[in-house]
Amino acid sequence: MRFGERIPNPFAEGETTLWFHPLCAAYKRPEAVLETLAQARETAPDPEALERAARGNSPHRRLPRISGAERAPTSQAKCRHCHEPIARGDWRIRLVFYEEGRFNPAGFVHLACRADYFEGADVLAPVLHFSPDLSERNARSWRALAATLLTHPHRAVSPDGLAQTASTSAANDALVIRRTCREVEATTSRSRVALRC
Repeated sequence: MRFGERIPNPFAEGETTLWFHPLCAAYKRPEAVLETLAQARETAPDPEALERAARGNSPHRRLPRISGAERAPTSQAKCRHCHEPIARGDWRIRLVFYEEGRFNPAGFVHLACRADYFEGADVLAPVLHFSPDLSERNARSWRALAATLLTHPHRAVSPDGLAQTASTSAANDALVIRRTCREVEATTSRSRVALRC
């Protein structure tokens, strides 16, 4: 299943299609997904999960920039919020900017700066969704990231008690969407979008 958004081609005449997994589209292009759900809800895979993700991201201008999380391999990168170097081995959130029909790397944010940079928005679901290698490579990394994102920066909380709640929403939404296979096309006021297998 995939979500396609028709946009004006930035490099030639005519239109081009941006293709996404449905849940990726809900996080990266929430307005287009909400428009599609308004017109073709009954044919979308797990519309409640898509709508929940899109509504969670649409009011926050910076949330669609999230492209996952990782530990810094060096200490050369600087945080886009505080402009301080991100120490080697520290968690950082990867950012991308959507410009002219493409997603371009845009730097990183300290995990500790997330609340200020993302204006208090909950970043857990998109961070975990765009970090699938964390669970495959190292389950402890996943639990550590989830515990850090779910806790207040000044309070200690047991990571084991939070790991399941952290992964449940994003992981379950992705699984449900992958199991459903239907095709739908809808024309919205801004663009033409499609859900295809």
